[in-house]
Amino acid sequence: MKLKIGNFPVRDVCLGSENGYKDGVLTVDKAAAIAYLKECDDHITDLDIVIARPGDDTRIVPVIETIEPRCRVDGRTLFPGVTDAVVPAGEGELKALKGCCVTVVGKYYGSFGDGVIDMGGEGAMHTYWSKLINICLVGDTDEEFERHEQQKCNHALRWAGHRLAEYLGNIVRSQAAEEFEEYLFESVSARAARNNGLPNVVLVLQPQSQMEALGYNDLWYGWDLNRFLPTFVSPTEVLDGALISGSFMPASSKWSTYEMQNFPTIKELFAEDGKSLNFVGVILSMLNVALEQKERAAIMVGNMARNLGADYAIVTEEGYGNPDADYVRCQVVLEDLGIPVVGISNECTGRDGFSQPLVTLDSKLNALVSTGNVSELSDLPACATVIGSLEAMNRDGMSGSWGYDEKLGKSARDDGSIIMEDNNWFCGDHISGFSVKTMVEY
Repeated sequence: MKLKIGNFPVRDVCLGSENGYKDGVLTVDKAAAIAYLKECDDHITDLDIVIARPGDDTRIVPVIETIEPRCRVDGRTLFPGVTDAVVPAGEGELKALKGCCVTVVGKYYGSFGDGVIDMGGEGAMHTYWSKLINICLVGDTDEEFERHEQQKCNHALRWAGHRLAEYLGNIVRSQAAEEFEEYLFESVSARAARNNGLPNVVLVLQPQSQMEALGYNDLWYGWDLNRFLPTFVSPTEVLDGALISGSFMPASSKWSTYEMQNFPTIKELFAEDGKSLNFVGVILSMLNVALEQKERAAIMVGNMARNLGADYAIVTEEGYGNPDADYVRCQVVLEDLGIPVVGISNECTGRDGFSQPLVTLDSKLNALVSTGNVSELSDLPACATVIGSLEAMNRDGMSGSWGYDEKLGKSARDDGSIIMEDNNWFCGDHISGFSVKTMVEY
């Protein structure tokens, strides 16, 4: 499977009376874009588009989702089974607007899985998004049934974000790209034939699927991953929009759709393929809550890795807490099969850093990469501009913030300053591979 992505660098985004891209400047017809999105979904009651640039003294909250604007050259839907019919992904040609993202923001209400982005100051160091031009889609809906629920599907706004990403990508559909990325994933038999003595490495992805109720979990070709079993897939499918983010996981632990479209660990494995390793593909698993489901998944992952001839594996989970059981058990099964593992996840070691980092541990886990402690506190001054609503931090059960604490007071203070756990930075731990955090021994 060969995936080709033509990249268009975006140096600025302007709102104007017509759509266009020239010399690195993306111009968006705001009125036309909003009219299109409202026509697609009559549950949307309020919608605006606001631009936030790197270095701006701007805080964005509650952030629901981020997506890279793209289009398919052949006209097929960008997100199969989501924005349109189920069609094949992982092969063909895309065009992508690089250096920007569609950022979906609740105008009034947040939820457990929503987070914070700071575009400037100390807070900007906590997330990758501060490096991008954020095309903020700020809205509200008539989904009253979940208005005051801590856990929200945010269906209308999330789908509007995906539609806007495709709408913007289509602006450059007929233009020639300035640069290209190409990813070729050959059949397993072809890879075996040209192995050249290199070790076979498989990547095990564990996207979020904990919610028994449908509509909250990550989706594969539009299919809820709670109803999924471990499956061998092409890494190009992940990069090509077959996998999209859900709304369940605490904010810092999420993989947003943007991260799935650009999964750095996948790209790094492609870069090393044929040089230091033989990348034999991705095993897509899940993170359900029943112990039997966890054990079944671990066994299936182990058998697939063995049948693929994997010499080594990388295992990475979206989240922490309950998913730690899947994350650890999967690694133990692989190690028992003689397949050494590197695990990638964040940790929850408490505000003082002395708690157990994962819910469950095993001595066979001897190569773990930590992307940060979700419990560490951030205390930051007010920003000149807020996109969305700070009150959501106090009211709506967002992970990492609170309405009132005896020692710390409110998360969002009356003067606009905030205090929260790092749990609340949107995708802040960037477990997909964007993380810039490191560990220092004292």
